[in-house]
Amino acid sequence: MIDPGQVWLVGAGPGDPDLLTRKAERLIQAASVVFHDALVGPGVLALARAGTRMVSVGKRSGRHSKDQPAIDALLVEAALAGELVVRLKGGDPAIFGRAMEELVACRAAGIAVRICPGITAASAAAASLGTSLSLRSCARRVTFVTAHARKGDRLDLDWTSLAQPDATLAIYMGKAAAAEVSGQLMAHGLPRDTPVAWVENASLPNERQFRTRLDLLALAALTALGDGPAIMLIGQVVGSVELVEGGLEAVAAGAIADQIPST
Repeated sequence: MIDPGQVWLVGAGPGDPDLLTRKAERLIQAASVVFHDALVGPGVLALARAGTRMVSVGKRSGRHSKDQPAIDALLVEAALAGELVVRLKGGDPAIFGRAMEELVACRAAGIAVRICPGITAASAAAASLGTSLSLRSCARRVTFVTAHARKGDRLDLDWTSLAQPDATLAIYMGKAAAAEVSGQLMAHGLPRDTPVAWVENASLPNERQFRTRLDLLALAALTALGDGPAIMLIGQVVGSVELVEGGLEAVAAGAIADQIPST
């Protein structure tokens, strides 16, 4: 499935090996070398066949085993040596996975490189919460945002466009920036009582869920979360069951009213 000298960027999903695509599993088992992120679950890594060279190139906040140019160079070197190369990334490679840098590096070296998508953390978190990321009555769009910034830098985000009540925000890497996120969203008009759901270690046995509201977001980040990767979902659709059911009832009532002939 992998030709010698070819690179596949493979989405490892949120951690649960049962959430891998069948294609991702086949690629992992065919690889002669796997370069993997720190957030790739051990159950996923265990799928590699015996004798596969496993190379950790993980990057966690403040702790980088390899910088991005070094990772690019490793991929190119292995492919030029004729290896069957899998670059295993948590979630989906194309969503905050720095896939473009690796695609460009491989193509510049004349190496064939392809992507196998994976389940992103926002989808896994919504599934664990038993909710949808969208809903006609209150969440007509979903926005994926990374709240990671270099140390000392402020987040350079379009807060006005993000602070919309008819949307769901999925904020990745946001624990350290929780106070700024909540402050900016409220300053730009998002109500203080907007529901927020944190999901830490989504899909794994040690998953933790915590529901709060926008004005308490920073406090929740400090007191309710551990050291695992966490995603925050902000918007009415992650609120209480009663709130969501009320929204659905409003949609249904509107649909019925539309069908009643006017007199």
